[in-house]
Amino acid sequence: MKRYLLLICLWLSACTNLPKAIEEPPLYDISYTQVIQDIAKYKNAPVRWGGIIIDVENEQAFTLVQVLYYPLDSDGQPQTDQSNGGRFLFKTSEFLDPAVYSKNSKITVAGTLIGDIEHTIGKKVMRSPLISASTIYLWPTYSYSNYYDGFGYGYGYNPYYGGYPYYWGGYYWPSSTFYMRRPFR
Repeated sequence: MKRYLLLICLWLSACTNLPKAIEEPPLYDISYTQVIQDIAKYKNAPVRWGGIIIDVENEQAFTLVQVLYYPLDSDGQPQTDQSNGGRFLFKTSEFLDPAVYSKNSKITVAGTLIGDIEHTIGKKVMRSPLISASTIYLWPTYSYSNYYDGFGYGYGYNPYYGGYPYYWGGYYWPSSTFYMRRPFR
């Protein structure tokens, strides 16, 4: 029994594939609103923020990504159903391909707040917090296929039940196409 319990624990711990810096907040989790009030006070503090990518700019030595801030849930994923707090930028020495890190993708960044940066939005000049990113996690996007009429596994066309694989009352029913292909005698 102990072996099975150990195997189950190992299996469950292997289910998460998030980087540790993304999954767990820093010791002192500084919010975006705290930093906006006094950026100089929190300079060089560790932060974990996330949101939706607005823009990716690749320079010769670094990449600068502009993000629309959203609060994070317990796993570190941006909660886009909440209200956004504003914008922040993060800087990394890695090349981030704009085709992969595309606009409107969810992202979470862990790193150090290095101050603020002046940037333009349209014709307005703004100052936003700047993070030196140590860990970047791009959240996967899921696309749903309408293969089973949008209800998941087991639903398709059947005149008797409406389900695929045509299961009704403990028995599998043949589909209407089965009767069309089989010659009647």
